[in-house]
Amino acid sequence: MAQDALSKLLSQRDWLMADGATGTNLFNMGLEAGEPPEFWNTDRPDNIRALYKSAVDAGSDIFLTNSFGGNAARLKLHNAQGRVRELNKVAASLGREIADESGRIVVVAGSVGPTGEIFEPMGNLTHKTAVEIFHEQAEGLKEGGADILWVETMSAFEEYAAAAEAAQLAGMPWCGTMSFDTAGRTMMGITSAALAGMVENLANPPIAFGANCGVGASDLMRTVLGFETAGTARPIIAKGNAGIPKYHNGHIHYDGTPDLMAEYAVLARDAGVRIIGGCCGTMPNHLRAMRQALETRPKGPRPTVDDIKAALGGFSSASDGTGDTSGDPKRERRGRRGQ
Repeated sequence: MAQDALSKLLSQRDWLMADGATGTNLFNMGLEAGEPPEFWNTDRPDNIRALYKSAVDAGSDIFLTNSFGGNAARLKLHNAQGRVRELNKVAASLGREIADESGRIVVVAGSVGPTGEIFEPMGNLTHKTAVEIFHEQAEGLKEGGADILWVETMSAFEEYAAAAEAAQLAGMPWCGTMSFDTAGRTMMGITSAALAGMVENLANPPIAFGANCGVGASDLMRTVLGFETAGTARPIIAKGNAGIPKYHNGHIHYDGTPDLMAEYAVLARDAGVRIIGGCCGTMPNHLRAMRQALETRPKGPRPTVDDIKAALGGFSSASDGTGDTSGDPKRERRGRRGQ
């Protein structure tokens, strides 16, 4: 089988830069709260082209398609569950167009977000239904020309595993990140160390895995150190928010500056992260600063928790979620330092 574009780039480069926010950038273009961003793929394609192009022009090697909520469970809230294939295909084909015009290898990553449903026994979602939901979306993204599937912002491992199975059914390579936003764990209680172990037991493991969104860049970097401590050999992804969300005049505003995101990018690279990007609040000016820092700053030693705190600010919780009684001195120190 021919090597996919992402694996090819990873074999040639120490690090790759992913893109920034989708929602933040679209809201700046006039998307209304409550309006499904995926509708813009067909209604305002030039805005979506501009979104993708802004990431490529800022130096991204990978950008995500505007299809995060493009699954039947989410689109059903807007009576658009019959448009899954169409909206995902267009999201990817607009991306293919921009990537092919760039004159270099740029990976079109088909964004696959959570269903918004809860798995049995707490909720009604079954593994079979989740796989069907993700498979339908994956086929649309594949048809539109996406290079890989990019599963993101997951909090339940069952959902992550269902997406892995759907990728296999669609014959698509995939990556997957979870969101560690609850004292170092996902909302469903997964730790960084647990995820690092679980991905290896999947029948169809991802090319790369990691964390996105969450609280702020410092918390995300602490999670990344947790993946590293678990001893994974699989490429790690870090896509941190541009600072912490603040509410200003009826709008959510992220307080992270381009300089802060440049610091975060370099710390991520020095920690061994292979794919570095931004999430909520990350604009093209942040991406440009990140790219420049990654290219011009010499590689430094692997950062410690103290280095991260000094460069990016304190953590939102004392615990990194992995438990401080494991006997690992690094983790014990980490817990005490944060208290």
